[in-house]
Amino acid sequence: MQGSFLCHSHWGALRQLLGLSVVRARLNKKTVWLHCMMGTMRQRSSCSPAPLLMAMPTRALMDEPIMLEARHLPPHCPITIRARMRSEDGDLWEALAHYHADGRGVVNLSRDEAQGGSYTGREPMGLFWSLLPAPGEREGLRLRKRNVETPFTVRVSLLRGHVLPPTALGCSRDARGRDTQVQEEELAAVTLERWYMAPGVRRVAIREGGVVGTLFLPPGPGPFPVVLDLWGMGGGLVEYRSALLASQGFASLALAYFGHRDIPGPLHRINVGDAYFLPRCVIGINGPMGSMNKLVDFGGKGESFQEDQKHWSYDEEGYVSFRGVSLPANIPPDHMVKIEDLRCPLLLIVGEDDLSCAAMENADKIEEGLQAAGKSHLITRLSYPGAGHLIEPPYSPNARSSLWSTRPTKLITLWGGHLGPHAYAQEHSWKKILEFLDRHLRGGS
Repeated sequence: MQGSFLCHSHWGALRQLLGLSVVRARLNKKTVWLHCMMGTMRQRSSCSPAPLLMAMPTRALMDEPIMLEARHLPPHCPITIRARMRSEDGDLWEALAHYHADGRGVVNLSRDEAQGGSYTGREPMGLFWSLLPAPGEREGLRLRKRNVETPFTVRVSLLRGHVLPPTALGCSRDARGRDTQVQEEELAAVTLERWYMAPGVRRVAIREGGVVGTLFLPPGPGPFPVVLDLWGMGGGLVEYRSALLASQGFASLALAYFGHRDIPGPLHRINVGDAYFLPRCVIGINGPMGSMNKLVDFGGKGESFQEDQKHWSYDEEGYVSFRGVSLPANIPPDHMVKIEDLRCPLLLIVGEDDLSCAAMENADKIEEGLQAAGKSHLITRLSYPGAGHLIEPPYSPNARSSLWSTRPTKLITLWGGHLGPHAYAQEHSWKKILEFLDRHLRGGS
């Protein structure tokens, strides 16, 4: 079986390696349930067709685009399309956009430009990547999926007029997240499911031979190309990217390497060495070219960088940036990856507005090292202006900052990224990741 690394913000470990939907509609003040393939809801009018909101498909993978279209509106009328969903912790996330119907009374998000709201311009998936915590929700939220065997459920509503966000109106919400001071007229709605696991993908917990992870296998008998999926210094076991990779035909092992109770040793320490990892090609997302941690042995094990606060910086709100920690000048030379020993293709993905890691400076250093070693042909670099640290699968909401656990307290850390440019980076880089894996693991062109 062929293998690959997909690692987010973690170069230290490499130092020695070189459908059917149910829709509710109100008809004559009675509630009925409709089964439909395209997810539509309308309200009946005695003199003209009722407004209609269509979505195709209503059940989709997280990286799959959704077509949204409103019909049977008054020509050129203003409308708002809003998305709302609850996280697994019960927090409300929402986004909205303002449109004008065309002369036929139609709004199509794949064709038309939003004039305001959470985003502007022609953004077919803007309602998904611009989701933010609703006013009144907890501070420092970041949307991440823990249980990949269930979907995110998103309700998309068609509202009359250009509805302003609650913060602009100064309104409050009740316990169910409903506006208490502003009356909104919902013309139609549809409920969507957003999945990380395609039908037939198998999830297998791995606790064997000292390896801690979760293996995701695509449908069918195989064999499959294999991806080893590692995340950054948050620790634990993060599964949702691996589940999505398996949905695209790659066997993917989400691997825990510290901060997990099933790995022996202190939770705050990297308790596995270089022999734990086996790559054929490497993808690095916004990571340094060495370990910032104090190494406890020559196998690559090390302490968490949270111990050293010397290079932390803070903005005017008191939010912390770890960017200075990973500047090449601040990484001990003996902790650097021996980049000249690289023997496999490398895809580097860089967010130019990364406020958590000095990704651009490290990418420059890696390119210089490979050029000096005569190995420039091994590297492909994708650099995205306006993108932050958390470059995830497409259409995921970005958190420019979020709550981060440090000893002995918690604080808000800065990740960076502006909504539109970051959304573009996620969509574009995901396509390039899949192409890179296909080329080097399957032999695709």
